[in-house]
Amino acid sequence: MISRRGLLILSVAALAGCGRRKFKKLATGDAILALGDSLTAGFGAPSGADYPAQLAQLLGRRVINGGVSGDTSAQALARLPDLLAQKPKLVVVSIGGNDFLQRLPESGTRENIRKIVAMIRAADVPAVLVAIPHFTTGALLGMVSEHPLYAELADELDVSLLQGAWAEILGDKDLKSDAVHANAAGYRQFAEQLARFLKKLGLV
Repeated sequence: MISRRGLLILSVAALAGCGRRKFKKLATGDAILALGDSLTAGFGAPSGADYPAQLAQLLGRRVINGGVSGDTSAQALARLPDLLAQKPKLVVVSIGGNDFLQRLPESGTRENIRKIVAMIRAADVPAVLVAIPHFTTGALLGMVSEHPLYAELADELDVSLLQGAWAEILGDKDLKSDAVHANAAGYRQFAEQLARFLKKLGLV
């Protein structure tokens, strides 16, 4: 007999092993969910210039803006079930910046992102993870670097990871509205890089 704990471990192991399995290309009417914080909500840019809106234009598909300014990974995790109820066929996860700014325990951020990916997979939907910068003293000089936890989680969970996009944008003063947010041009550049990445993965 397998204990309840044993069954849970087997279930988690099964989920962890199916990250990069082949998913069908999204149909024209399929929706993409963009889960995130202010960088997803579009803080610092005019209405309609957020990256989900620009991604929708580029791909000709509906993109749900699931970004809330100030959200931590825990808050995004709490909102996810209601967002998944809208039946997206792909979820882009771009979260964690506020955890870093608030100096929340890294272990908690890692666990929240694990749970986010597991919840998406449980809905039989592919997840794409986006690496987020952590703002060290070097960021004041334009040297923005991504937190290493994203590459580590991508390997651990076997999930596709978009690297370099936000770090490049937030390291360029011409693409920023303030120290930690993009402007309309920055969000456009992110949308273009994400669109190319999704096409490379064969999802769109």
